[in-house]
Amino acid sequence: MIKASELEQDDAIQRDTVLAGDYYMKVVKQGQIVRILDSFGNQAADTLFYNANDPSERYSATDTINGQGNVYLTAGSELRSNKNNVMLEIIADTCGRHDTLGGACATESNTVRYSLEKKSMHACRDSWMLAIAENEHFGLRKQDISHNINFFMNVPITPEGGLSFEDGISDAGKYVEMQAKMDVIVLISNCPQLNNPCNAYNPTPIEVLIWN
Repeated sequence: MIKASELEQDDAIQRDTVLAGDYYMKVVKQGQIVRILDSFGNQAADTLFYNANDPSERYSATDTINGQGNVYLTAGSELRSNKNNVMLEIIADTCGRHDTLGGACATESNTVRYSLEKKSMHACRDSWMLAIAENEHFGLRKQDISHNINFFMNVPITPEGGLSFEDGISDAGKYVEMQAKMDVIVLISNCPQLNNPCNAYNPTPIEVLIWN
């Protein structure tokens, strides 16, 4: 569902640009609003959420899909944890839908999806691992990396029940906006993938904005 925000960008208390291949890792407090902005269009923002006070509680694709009865996320969707608590609610969305099933690129999946020669290419799981290593104070480890949300990514389900990776449906300036229902760690890998048509083979920056 398309729903525009009433917030003004100039009122944001934080605004960060995240380059393609880089990560974003910050805490969003309960009640605060976070916006992920697709600066140039069709970029994939691979995102994980954790309870900032107990990182063992994290975003769960299974609980989220079951709770809303839909595999795609948009305005009105509640993002649920592995304890079935609501972590965030999408309150505005100008893209229309976001993927919960496609997962994140890794060096291993690069070889399966594309070719053996692609294994050495940078991937989202590399960005997450770097974020965890450089931010030890969050208390996250490799085993805490689980299934993610692919904001702005277009992954249709085929009639046979499989997944296909298609051209993106987002555009420059589109965004998704969420209100935190608990203190959450937001961990984003701004996807560096050069082999996926979802970003027109051209990874670009995103922005992350936070309001009180």
